[in-house]
Amino acid sequence: MKPVFKCALKAASAGAAACFALSASAATVTIATLNNPDMIELKKLSPAFEKANPDIKLNWVILEENVLRQRATTDITTGSGQFDVMTIGAYETPQWGKRGWLLPLTNLPADYDLNDVVKTARDGLSANGQLYALPFYVESSMTYYRKDLFDKAGLKMPDQPTYDQIAQFADKLTNKANGQYGICLRGKAGWGENMAYATTVANTFGARWFDEKWNAQLTSPEWKKAMTFYVDLLKKDGPPGASSNGFNENLTLMSSGKCGMWIDATVAAGMLYNKQQSQIADKVGFAAAPVAVTPKGSHWLWAWALAIPKSSKQADSAKKFIEWATSKQYIELVAKDEGWASVPPGTRQSTYARPEYKQAAPFGDFVLKAIQTADPDHPTLKPVPYTGVQFVGIPEFQSFGTVVGQSISGAVAGQMTVDQALAAGNATADRAVKQAGYQK
Repeated sequence: MKPVFKCALKAASAGAAACFALSASAATVTIATLNNPDMIELKKLSPAFEKANPDIKLNWVILEENVLRQRATTDITTGSGQFDVMTIGAYETPQWGKRGWLLPLTNLPADYDLNDVVKTARDGLSANGQLYALPFYVESSMTYYRKDLFDKAGLKMPDQPTYDQIAQFADKLTNKANGQYGICLRGKAGWGENMAYATTVANTFGARWFDEKWNAQLTSPEWKKAMTFYVDLLKKDGPPGASSNGFNENLTLMSSGKCGMWIDATVAAGMLYNKQQSQIADKVGFAAAPVAVTPKGSHWLWAWALAIPKSSKQADSAKKFIEWATSKQYIELVAKDEGWASVPPGTRQSTYARPEYKQAAPFGDFVLKAIQTADPDHPTLKPVPYTGVQFVGIPEFQSFGTVVGQSISGAVAGQMTVDQALAAGNATADRAVKQAGYQK
């Protein structure tokens, strides 16, 4: 008999006090997630789930992105069972699923409508044809810009800008005396922070992390050109302290009117167009992520998804929660609370078909196309032995990607040259794949 049913019987016979005492036997589901706006909104709306499921109590652990990744990885590799639901991505899910660390997601209710979930998202969260996480939101990357500042400077943003054009625009938009910066970009160290963005720059400049024999390529002319461009651009036209800015910091800068342009995740569009959250909601324009010598790998593909570790002690309750949090009904709840522009994007085709979404989110079709055209299987100009646009899809990348990110962040901060940062990064990446046995 479920605790809630026992509670109802007791309440009828012995009054509310006995009922209250028994409610302590509700299943507690501990959720590890990150401090991004969409996840904060999920926590805010979650009492609706608890009300509908009085036998389940939600316990939230909200962490900064890099910390979440460390904690989730430690928990999953040690099987400690600290978390019942983890917010993980397109990098971890297939690898952890393959290793048997995640529960496969089968027997989803008919009204969940799995076929409505964008196929790219499902594929990215599967291993050997088995789904291991449900997508909470899916993103690619794009260029945001201030239409008013462009008009004032007599500039026109093309639908597909080049990085050379971006640099020219940034120069013209920068007015440091007025606290106005031509461009904001990720500089904060982390494989999923600065390296997610920097890798797309490297890709489109014709670079790759490894050649076909797993020899690291970070000292190649293409990497040097890409990272020199990126570091110079941030030093010249970026905000002070750019080496500490990740997604959230740049979102704050952009939405408060400090950046002329920002190249980052498509998920930010809903926040920038939301008048409650953004001072530039009626001034923001968008274009494709910039390209240099090749369009390959110029825009990433990422999903933040909800998965259940095998070590969870509350797997059934956890599954019920993640089904709710990624459902059509949840999207309706967000629309009611925040407006249609702010619903979790990239997951459901039905969202993009809604007239309300089309009207509120002028970027909707563009974002869906960016998600569908990002190609993790062919991310670079020259062939590579790995998959992933903004990451290398091997377990070791989490560690060496972050170390390389620290070097690149150091170059942005002026603590070392780009050549020094790339030489250190190359040695780290080479050592990691050699020790892991990739190099023959």
